[in-house]
Amino acid sequence: MGRPRRPLLSRDRIVEAALRITDAEGLQALSTRRLAAELGVSGPSLYNHFRTMDELVDAVADSVLAQVDISMFGRLDWRTALRDWARSYRAALAAHPNLVPVLARGPGRRPGALRLADAVFGGLVEGGWPRPQATRIGALMRYFVTGSALGSFASGFPADAGVYSGDYPHLGQAHLLAEHQQEIDEGAFETGLEALLDGLESRFTRLRPT
Repeated sequence: MGRPRRPLLSRDRIVEAALRITDAEGLQALSTRRLAAELGVSGPSLYNHFRTMDELVDAVADSVLAQVDISMFGRLDWRTALRDWARSYRAALAAHPNLVPVLARGPGRRPGALRLADAVFGGLVEGGWPRPQATRIGALMRYFVTGSALGSFASGFPADAGVYSGDYPHLGQAHLLAEHQQEIDEGAFETGLEALLDGLESRFTRLRPT
């Protein structure tokens, strides 16, 4: 029997194609018809693997979270682990910004998202944080990381210097921000991350007096 002309349809192949479409065109472009055309199959065949489009979007979102490194929890001290994880988390989200609104909703029933939440919470508790505080820190970090990945601060400023002249005296150099987008956005993230960790370190010290 000859080899099939195209790879057999699988959940992984569908998720990979859906992620490509979402990255390139946004979630609004993802439909059964569009995905079937991308894969070269009939639309109904997709339902053998995913019952609904919501189920597929959940799987695509979970595939992004699978890229986040959580191996540092239980291996490094809580501050270093939280820093390294936040950087990996932001990198994964920044690579797939069109999925950030989905991921910002919370883990739901997605296995990858729940494994991530479990690792962060467990690492904080094992590091000495009380469970209620660990829950709040997990939420805080998710707010911070997802917010930083929703869009670029620097690219939001027009490059036309005339926009700022006269009415906005403190924004005389704002037209240059977009030229340094990556440096500014990454610098802002690192500044915020270190500020958060410094604050948490101070709180941790107060919770555990010597």
